[in-house]
Amino acid sequence: MNLARRSVSHSLAVGLAGLVWRRALPLVALLAATGASAEGFAIADLTPIGDAAAAALGPGYIFRAEPKRVSLYCAECTGSPMIDILLGTDDYGAEESLRLGLTSAADVERKCRSRNAGCRIKALDIAPAVGWVSQYPRPRGDGATAYIMRDGQVLTLRVISSSTGTSSEVMERLLPLARRQIIGR
Repeated sequence: MNLARRSVSHSLAVGLAGLVWRRALPLVALLAATGASAEGFAIADLTPIGDAAAAALGPGYIFRAEPKRVSLYCAECTGSPMIDILLGTDDYGAEESLRLGLTSAADVERKCRSRNAGCRIKALDIAPAVGWVSQYPRPRGDGATAYIMRDGQVLTLRVISSSTGTSSEVMERLLPLARRQIIGR
């Protein structure tokens, strides 16, 4: 009787372990496919980024820095650009959808164009993060917004300007700073 009980217990344990592994393997595969390492961005506090962002953008920029937001403005610059750099979380699964190929830059552009016919999307090559930049006309000027996601965190760079082309130029100066000091390796 004791041998029979041990055999049943052993069989039950092997069966449960197999069930656990069969359920865990898809999760492990998903984590490997998404490159998830739960590291997130290189920094969690944007306060020190204010000086570096103002320097990267050039003379005339003033800023206000908080842990999750840096706002910059230049009244003397062409188009008087206003910039926000924001840290948040991906509550909608956009990062996973991009990494798994369920959403493409073309999909994002279609959605953006449904709100603004002039919207254009460009995928960003910013590994280990993923993201895109949208550029769009506004009634007076234009705007550019970068969404960058890594391990469930979102970095948003938003620029609006009262002159056409300025937002894109400002964004091009901000992206290297984001790569170097916020996104990390």
